[in-house]
Amino acid sequence: MLWRVLSASLRGIEVILVSVEVDVSSGLPNFTTVGLPDSAVRESRDRVRAAIRNAGFEFPVDRVTVSLAPADLRKEGASFDLPIALAILGATGCLRPPASEPFVVIGELGLDGSIRSVRGALAVALACRRARIGTLLVPSVNAAEAATVDGVSALPVETLRQAAEVINGEDRLVPARPAPPPTDDHPHDIDLADVRGQAHARRALEIAAAGDHNLLMIGPPGTGKTMLARRLPTILPPLSLEESIEATTIWSVAGALPGGQALITSRPFRAPHHTTSSPALIGGGRYPRPGEVSLAHLGVLFLDELPEFALHSLESLREPLEDGRVTVSRAAGSASFPARFQLVAAANPCRRGCRSVKQCLCSPAERDRYLGRVSRPLLDRIDLHLELPAPSLDELTSQRTEETSVTVRTRIAAARRRQSGRLAGTGVATNARMSPGHVSRFCALPAEAQQLLARAMRRLNLSARGFHRILKVARTIADLESNDDIAVEHCAEAIQYRMLDRRIRP
Repeated sequence: MLWRVLSASLRGIEVILVSVEVDVSSGLPNFTTVGLPDSAVRESRDRVRAAIRNAGFEFPVDRVTVSLAPADLRKEGASFDLPIALAILGATGCLRPPASEPFVVIGELGLDGSIRSVRGALAVALACRRARIGTLLVPSVNAAEAATVDGVSALPVETLRQAAEVINGEDRLVPARPAPPPTDDHPHDIDLADVRGQAHARRALEIAAAGDHNLLMIGPPGTGKTMLARRLPTILPPLSLEESIEATTIWSVAGALPGGQALITSRPFRAPHHTTSSPALIGGGRYPRPGEVSLAHLGVLFLDELPEFALHSLESLREPLEDGRVTVSRAAGSASFPARFQLVAAANPCRRGCRSVKQCLCSPAERDRYLGRVSRPLLDRIDLHLELPAPSLDELTSQRTEETSVTVRTRIAAARRRQSGRLAGTGVATNARMSPGHVSRFCALPAEAQQLLARAMRRLNLSARGFHRILKVARTIADLESNDDIAVEHCAEAIQYRMLDRRIRP
């Protein structure tokens, strides 16, 4: 007897619906799976056999053939366990014919018949909505995540027997409730007010947050580079529901969604170690999966000790920084992942990390060689270059009350609103994402500012990309001051954040 159950397969963060077909026929006992299954799918026969028996059903002593269509698509993961088991039960007459309304089933089986969580439940729910399929049978652990998608009823099941009863109409499950949407509440236990002194760095951090600009900080150890970077998410605008779903989809596909959390409600902050490989940073593997740049989508990617990263890893950042996406191609297939993140990088002035230039044991050539590991093309894609001096004792012991993250975030939210209103209909929402055409349209300069930029181009040896970055930063500074036009002082402040162009690459 033949039975079909609809399931889904991940390809990157995209989902393709898969028809799980099972035929139970007379012959020597055998269990065959076809349709390009990977090792996890092939091993499902042992999990399915034990789960069916321990759930109180009889496993057929016949020839069982499982076909996963489309046959030319590689299938991976254990999420096919539950649909295969249900299709076998249906083919042996344990299930009633399915209702006219289609449904999708995903889930991994334990040997005792319990149903375990799987990767990509939210992505599968989105695929169901696109295919106009209104019901999704998911593990109870993934139910709240899948229920976030409007128009899809996520039915939480905990055991194989319960799933069978749901299909037979014996168990009327209540669809899972969606996770609460993101709020404007301040969820962080760190605050920008913790930073003492470093007024220049705080100003640069505010500009970076307001315009979604990339930031590079160079200074001796202990000057607060990491401290500042970790407080950037506290001043960024909160995620919208659409952004939260977009970020959660990536984390779910990567299997990195924190336990018990159905939705990413705060902007991601990723800080990979400088020994991280290029596939781990960009994404990859035999079957491509998201890397750190994609896990940081709509959030912050912090690269500490930037010159210590492998040169190939640093250069591979160019595509996502420019396009907001990364495409990974392997022999088993290719996948495209979103990677629209805000880069914050930090570096010491020299390899030894000396406290100051006067006490530095490195020669000027050694210092230039160390910072020179950051290539000019990558440096051009970083809008703000910042030098941090060591804070003084008076600054560290001062009782002055610094501005909190909430206060700064209020100004940033106002600047973002000005940007979104000005850029409405262009496909971008922040100044840092403007194309050269947008820059020409929205970043008109007075004559005095044009002359200042012309001198900066000659003295700092700026590239065309660096020139456009200055205009974008100047536009953000004007937005922070609620000005419709860019003034010469805005350009002057933006130029000072490009001084490392000359130091790192004369």
